[in-house]
Amino acid sequence: MQLDKPDQRYTGSPRASRNFRLALKIALALVAVLWFILIVDNVFGFGFARFGLRPRHLDGLIGVFTAPLLHGGVEHLFSNTLPILVSLTTILYLYPRSAMRVIPIIWMGSGLLAWVIGRPSLHFGASGFVYGLLAYVFISGILRMDMRSVAVSIMVWFLYGSMIWGVLPIRPNMSWELHLSGAILGVALAIAFRRWDVTPVKRYSWEDDDSVPDWFPVDQSSSDDENDGESL
Repeated sequence: MQLDKPDQRYTGSPRASRNFRLALKIALALVAVLWFILIVDNVFGFGFARFGLRPRHLDGLIGVFTAPLLHGGVEHLFSNTLPILVSLTTILYLYPRSAMRVIPIIWMGSGLLAWVIGRPSLHFGASGFVYGLLAYVFISGILRMDMRSVAVSIMVWFLYGSMIWGVLPIRPNMSWELHLSGAILGVALAIAFRRWDVTPVKRYSWEDDDSVPDWFPVDQSSSDDENDGESL
């Protein structure tokens, strides 16, 4: 298995650094919004949880848009904070073109799928969104097979590989339906957008040289046949 080496002029450029800082700022802004909503809800008791996702209820469809913004408490949101920062920064930095489509599709699509398959209870939290982004980043790195993307895939698996158990109904108070929906969408979108955001790879001069070097072994019988043909 051969991995392509990204061109350092692209990955180490000032523009790439600016793109990373922008991606991190966007991820931090989303996390700040989530914490702001949780704090306001706890202080004023608005009961925002009622805007969560209710499977197969028409009034519960609002959760398709709002469920990722809501959390059950500080512990719930704290467990999602770092994965959101890592996954959102990574997808915005490595795959900026496809991210503009993947992010809204996972945000709403995971809710829609969970609305169809979910248990008749209230579902909320950004976990489905996180599962979708992490699945997209992991599968995209494997499909692209360049050193940078594969390295990020390995990092994601090392940090969050154990989260795969979250797609199974093993905890009664956990919305595994949102997790599973996000993961399915992440994998499907990674395959669909596998030809997007291809990183320029480093090429060496010998890769473009089609000439045969002097040391390359030549079939002597073929050479003699050519000489005989010329003598005729």
